[in-house]
Amino acid sequence: MDQELAGKVAIITGGASGIGKATAELFVTQGAKVVIADLNAERGVALAQALGDSVAFKSTDVASAEQVEELVHFTVAHFGGLHIMFNNAGVSSSFRRLLRNNLSDFDRVMGVNLLGVMVGSQCAARHMAEYGGGSIINTSSIAALTGGAVPIVYRVSKAAVIQFTRSAATDLAEYGIRVNCVAPGHIPTGITNYDLGPVIERTQPLQREGSPTDVANAVLFLASERAAQVTGIVLPVDGGTAAGPPANQAARLVMQSDGGGS
Repeated sequence: MDQELAGKVAIITGGASGIGKATAELFVTQGAKVVIADLNAERGVALAQALGDSVAFKSTDVASAEQVEELVHFTVAHFGGLHIMFNNAGVSSSFRRLLRNNLSDFDRVMGVNLLGVMVGSQCAARHMAEYGGGSIINTSSIAALTGGAVPIVYRVSKAAVIQFTRSAATDLAEYGIRVNCVAPGHIPTGITNYDLGPVIERTQPLQREGSPTDVANAVLFLASERAAQVTGIVLPVDGGTAAGPPANQAARLVMQSDGGGS
């Protein structure tokens, strides 16, 4: 297969680890020039050096509109353009139940997970609108598509990303800018601080454990010309979690309810 992103320039926020890192590595193999944006300068610089001259690093707090704007200016100056914006940076929130949650992390979580996505999309789109369009991909979460309690602020922030994605997709379409989002499921990343095994067994029809590369492959599709007619969608990468629990879990509930009969 030809390099799908040859001649393209991409920004990946939260690009120094997890899904961002896997996407940066994949994009480079597909011919893109990439700017990794992250607060972890040590990891970001090391990854950029490992991936070669087609990758640069820019320390960025996406909750700061000024820093995001600087990131876009840096990218255009360094690589001569911007075609793909992957708003991937994210943080989790407290796992305290609502009645015991003082919501002290609300501003930071919303700043990174929602404002960062909105400002990143806005700054990238201002450039893209003048140069023939582009692709914006946002990272939401399966937590935005399914019910649940904790982590409540995180869930709310990621649900808002979905609504923003749909709104921005309709607003920016006239400029040839596509806006989509991925909703990863139980993927081992830096903010996954729970045992994946039992969760996958109970909630995920595909019992295979996903990886950051699985999400990166979905992002590549949305960034590429193969998705030229795709905008405003939410693409779960979740092993079927959003579709419903594994069949054996449902069957177990039925058997319990009728005393084990057939």
